Amino acid sequence: MSMFSTGILVLTSPLHVLPLRIAPVLTSAAQVVERTLYVHLHPGLNLGTGGQARPVYIPPVVDLCTLISRLYSNAADICGHLDVRVLLSNIRSQPATLSGSSGPFPTPQKLSHSPEVVLTDFPIQDSGQSSLVTQCLQKYAGHCYVCNPSLSSVLLHPGLKEVEEDDDGGGRDVQLKPLETFSDVVVGGTFDRLHGAHKTLLNTSCLMANRRFVIGVCDRELLKNKVLKELIEPYDQRVEKLQDFLNDVKPSIKYEIVPLSDPFGPSISDPELQCIVVSEETRKGGEAVNRKRLENGLAELVLYEIQLLKDAHHADIEEEKISSSSLRTRLLGTLLKPPSLQPDLPLDPYVIGLTGGSGSGKSSIAHRLEGLGAVRIDCDQLGHEAYLPGTSAYHKVIQEFGSDILNEDKTINRRVLGGKVFGNQERLKALTDIVWPEIASLVKKRIKQAKEQGKHVCVVDAAVLLEAGWTYLVHEVWVATIPEEEAVKRIVQRDGVKEEDALRRLKSQWPNAKLIEHANVVLCTLWEPDVTQRQVSKAWNLLQQRIQKRQEITRSSL
Repeated sequence: MSMFSTGILVLTSPLHVLPLRIAPVLTSAAQVVERTLYVHLHPGLNLGTGGQARPVYIPPVVDLCTLISRLYSNAADICGHLDVRVLLSNIRSQPATLSGSSGPFPTPQKLSHSPEVVLTDFPIQDSGQSSLVTQCLQKYAGHCYVCNPSLSSVLLHPGLKEVEEDDDGGGRDVQLKPLETFSDVVVGGTFDRLHGAHKTLLNTSCLMANRRFVIGVCDRELLKNKVLKELIEPYDQRVEKLQDFLNDVKPSIKYEIVPLSDPFGPSISDPELQCIVVSEETRKGGEAVNRKRLENGLAELVLYEIQLLKDAHHADIEEEKISSSSLRTRLLGTLLKPPSLQPDLPLDPYVIGLTGGSGSGKSSIAHRLEGLGAVRIDCDQLGHEAYLPGTSAYHKVIQEFGSDILNEDKTINRRVLGGKVFGNQERLKALTDIVWPEIASLVKKRIKQAKEQGKHVCVVDAAVLLEAGWTYLVHEVWVATIPEEEAVKRIVQRDGVKEEDALRRLKSQWPNAKLIEHANVVLCTLWEPDVTQRQVSKAWNLLQQRIQKRQEITRSSL
């Protein structure tokens, strides 16, 4: 079966049956769609009458919230690679003024991605009905949404197992509890790497909001204590993804996305807000909002609580719920951005530049890579070699800083030399301008030696890889990162210095965020050694795949 980038799934099963249907339906849909799957809900839609099926308003009921949560939870388990979006343009109570109108879609709604295929769970009675249902489905989808002109259709029902129902079947009169809706609804969150739990929160809020939906997005101060905060998407990028999602889900309401520099934002000052949607773990925050509102003379907000979504794929260091921090953790060891092309750099051996701040565990990662087959090139050791008598750097340093930096055996006393450059950026630059090129020359020699020995991967272990501008020597930049407070503890324990001295050392180096801006791969040694080893092994295996692919491309171009 052909694969399509974007599809729209029209669900027609009764609401009380759909929760049982979602998993097999998504499994089948994932075999057809590979990027974006829109979900359109129309329980009870009959596509087999031969007439033209029309969209109608579906009243918001409590069961819809449960269904949406179930759908996103199942999607995370079954087809995590798909961007699933539940559309709500047709979900609302029909006001009397809309009686006799053209329904929820006066004109087809334009989506962020134009559907190339429409799918449905509608059951066909016999194969002869397929053509009729297919035509009706395509017309229905085209009436609701702007679709690709060559829209295809797929009937999923033949591949679905029958769901057992009560004797009175799907046509039974099930009493559904109406969902209370509000004029203005508010939520808050980080919304990093928009996932199923975020979408459940947003969809539920959109379902409950009739006029305006306010979304507070954590920024700056509120990100300080987040796990792997340096990997959080930039604020503007998170907002852009939110807007893209919300404009697809329910374009009829007004969206206000605001940055949060404190835990409350507009929720404690906006008199028009009526409801705040929270999760089990943020309910206390919602209660704190109401206390602040009362202090400010405002009415309390209705707290609507949704359940957390369980993460069936979580690792031992990850949260049991679906969370952004878990997704960031899974990025460790993966390729975050493609390497820059280095046409003058031979592909063999493939060179990794590994860097990181003091206490980051950089050298332990280098040793682990060495254990997997890489040649480790220790730039700290090469730095010592650069000062040895007889090297060009040796004579230049003496000429620049004087013969009083020499020991009796004519070797350079690095402590005395350090005293001459400490706190003096101009003198420090004079020193690095001499020594860094010498170290780079030694790195080239080690890489050449590795090639002569038949080695295929080198790891340049260099704390100043980026500051020294040595990226021209490597194919990829890997960064070891650790939270600053953990780095301080390690430096104090390892070097026997005071906390303030350890912190001063870290402040003199590039911060994690700046290092990661240049990283192709990021690794973190925050957890147990076996976790670091799994990260490194994962990074190594993915590296081997990239090397093999580049070699194949090179061979095919010859």
